[in-house]
Amino acid sequence: MIRHIVKILILGACLQLSAKDYSVREFGAVADGIFLNTCVIQHAIDYIHAHGGGRLVFYPGTYVTGSIYLKSNVTLHLKQGATLLGSTNPWDYVKDPYVGWKAMIFAIKQENVGITGKGVINGRGFSTANNMIKYIQKGLYDDPLRNDRPGETNRPENIHFRECTHVVVSDVTMKDPASWNQTYDQCKDLLVERISVDSKSYWNNDGIDIVDCDGAVVRDSFFDAADDAICLKSHDAGAICQNITVSNCTARSSASGLKFGTASRGGFRNVKVTGLTVYDTFRSAITFASVDGGQIENIEVDGVWSVNTGNVLFLRIGNRFNSGKAPSLKNVTIRNVYAEVPYTKPDAGYNYEGPVEDYPRNISPASIVGLPGMRIENVTLENIEMVYPGRGDSLYARVGLTARELDGIPEMEKSYPEFSQFRELPAWGLYVRHADGIRLKNVSFRAQDTDYRPAVVLDDVNGGTFAGVTFSEPDAQGKEQIFTYKSANINIQ
Repeated sequence: MIRHIVKILILGACLQLSAKDYSVREFGAVADGIFLNTCVIQHAIDYIHAHGGGRLVFYPGTYVTGSIYLKSNVTLHLKQGATLLGSTNPWDYVKDPYVGWKAMIFAIKQENVGITGKGVINGRGFSTANNMIKYIQKGLYDDPLRNDRPGETNRPENIHFRECTHVVVSDVTMKDPASWNQTYDQCKDLLVERISVDSKSYWNNDGIDIVDCDGAVVRDSFFDAADDAICLKSHDAGAICQNITVSNCTARSSASGLKFGTASRGGFRNVKVTGLTVYDTFRSAITFASVDGGQIENIEVDGVWSVNTGNVLFLRIGNRFNSGKAPSLKNVTIRNVYAEVPYTKPDAGYNYEGPVEDYPRNISPASIVGLPGMRIENVTLENIEMVYPGRGDSLYARVGLTARELDGIPEMEKSYPEFSQFRELPAWGLYVRHADGIRLKNVSFRAQDTDYRPAVVLDDVNGGTFAGVTFSEPDAQGKEQIFTYKSANINIQ
């Protein structure tokens, strides 16, 4: 993985040093926020590509555009004060027949491409999506309009790159896509750095999606999203998302901060995340979900600061769309984490909040949940402090510690994976089920108020080590904070 990272960083430097500049205005672009520049920009890209490559420079102003296609050896460079502004007319966007998505900026099977500079890419997604609804209601566009919104693939993303090699995206601000914000699918040698994302104007507004890529660096960036902020996906059962590093990033989401999945057909391997900040996030700070037959292995997370986030950690094996493959999740290390879970809704007041149907419920613990015969293996939690509100009320809703109650917690193997899917769980700090080799070292669980539940419940766990694990809960003297059921080889030090 180190070799991939060094190669990507050298690539980024070389692309920026070797580029020849062309002004988009030389090709007739008009930066008045009204004129539709799609054909002008596309002609400029084609010309630069045919003449050896270079940078297409956008000087300060507002350039309206529909779908454009980047070509090999061409970089779009947006000067500070320059905005690529998405048309609000849905007919100005192409649904590419190869990738099956709409986007403002496409790059498909190209190499040495990039988007740089301190300008802005603004999709105006709220207006575009609502304009599309009008056409769907008139019968002019074919879309089932589920949940009163067009399908994700029928709404334009800001960026969609597919099967590209040597990609650099740096310094730009991206905002207001109509669907996902930026997708990099089956790309190699990808560098995303120092970008700022404001992606919360409509449904399904992810911050960044890395899909089945081999060799990617995402660093020093900010993501504010209505849906998952930093999301790794695997759409192809024959591919895998691997050799990825994410460092020094901040995430805010009305879904999850860092997520692997939900699409997880091939899987995720050799991923390292460092220096992650998560705040005001509705679901989990960290979600790793293998539910479509993929594998998750060799994952390291080192350094997380999470505040006002609905859940600390959710590791999940499911059996949703597996195409005959057995999912797996193993060899995961998460260390140096401080996390606070609030009693109130953490994303209240944002444009698109997490679904209210997840409420009411007692606060959910961090969870590591496999399935019978599809067990999570070898998870290490080290140097972690989790702060919970407590207040779990058995008179409101109760899952106790009897065999009947614990066995009655549904497996939900076909369900969409979310930490709240089980509604009520019998622990306030950590719940582990169907797992082998769970190690906790220097982990602190702190409840700010009394909870009827124990801090930790282990259900069908084989092999567990608890070293330096501490508990703090008001009025809980003598309470058994680690409860085991159908578990073996549990070593509490």
